[in-house]
Amino acid sequence: MTRIPALALILAAGLPASTLAGEFVLSSPELTPGGRFEARHVFNGFGCTGGNTSPALQWHGVPAGTKSLALTVYDPDAPTGSGWWHWVMFDIPAGATGLPAGAGNPAAGKAPKGAVQTGTDFGKPGFGGPCPPAGDKPHRYVFTLYALKVDKLGVEPSSTAAMVGFMLNANKLDRASFTVYYGR
Repeated sequence: MTRIPALALILAAGLPASTLAGEFVLSSPELTPGGRFEARHVFNGFGCTGGNTSPALQWHGVPAGTKSLALTVYDPDAPTGSGWWHWVMFDIPAGATGLPAGAGNPAAGKAPKGAVQTGTDFGKPGFGGPCPPAGDKPHRYVFTLYALKVDKLGVEPSSTAAMVGFMLNANKLDRASFTVYYGR
């Protein structure tokens, strides 16, 4: 019987070599780290015309002891003095391995059972796609997945993104992220 090394199997399956090491990794089959959003993800409003659909996401290497997960999408380049929160979801079950496209629409029911989407800087829960001011340099949109040491984050669904961020940092075991760009 021929034995194939684990790394060869992982690479043959098209998975990153970091899978073997157990590295916590967040990725998307729709977005390329360092790449650009497509029109289907762009906000529909504020002068932008897009589909405002949240991208599919996937992750692996969740740290041992993780009791729940949380996701944020943040634009540090927004001309507000404090950036712009585009998506905040917490209390994602620890066993989840991703989110389907469109999970950022709370009415669609695609988010994992028990997950909470709180308000963004657009003034409502769910995903709000990129829409930087026309003529600005392309903005950075940082997707971050937090592995948490608590089952429930302990904040109200009406909490601000800043409050959620405070609790995420107080309860994180690890985090994984990637950045995508968009300008117009």
